Amino acid sequence: MLARYPHRVVGDSAGGSRLDRGRDLSDAAWKLRATASSLTANPVESEETTRLVREKLTEAVALCREAGSDRVLATALRRLGHAEQDAGRDDMAVARYEEAVVAARRTGDPLLLAHAIRHVGDAHCAAQRLARAAACYDETLALYAEHPDPPTLDYANAIRPMAILKEALGETDEARLLWQRAKALYATVPIVAGVTECDENLARLG
Repeated sequence: MLARYPHRVVGDSAGGSRLDRGRDLSDAAWKLRATASSLTANPVESEETTRLVREKLTEAVALCREAGSDRVLATALRRLGHAEQDAGRDDMAVARYEEAVVAARRTGDPLLLAHAIRHVGDAHCAAQRLARAAACYDETLALYAEHPDPPTLDYANAIRPMAILKEALGETDEARLLWQRAKALYATVPIVAGVTECDENLARLG
């Protein structure tokens, strides 16, 4: 179980200290979520872990807000969005993801922004708000395309949901092209599972 971190410590008035604590708490909560998802099969334990992760990430977000670091705040908010989805609180998840986008925009970092927007798109897609999801994916892919050196895996992971969405909208030719682009990127990393999924979808689309 993660140790609790208070929002403030007596004598701690430095924003940097709050930021370090917020970042550490966010990282620890995220690690707990990843570990629990692969090891915990007991529903009661899973529910308790989900609650704990949400609690810690909420605290991390508060600390990052106090410290005034939009970059670390954007990451903590995005992670909290995942935790809200884990808990079945989809509307809250979208709200946290959208807050992460706002924070990411303030940093001026197009890669951080693209990553944040993609998660808003994923949440809209899961809720069958396909037009809103498409708008998010369009902006995400435009940001990656304009960047001189976009991270290969993140780029592939952004193309993948757009390919799925295009097929859902009946735009199979566009979906096919997107799967081909995603496959090339996954092969570069390489991510075998990603390449395999792309091949399966390309074979199905013909």
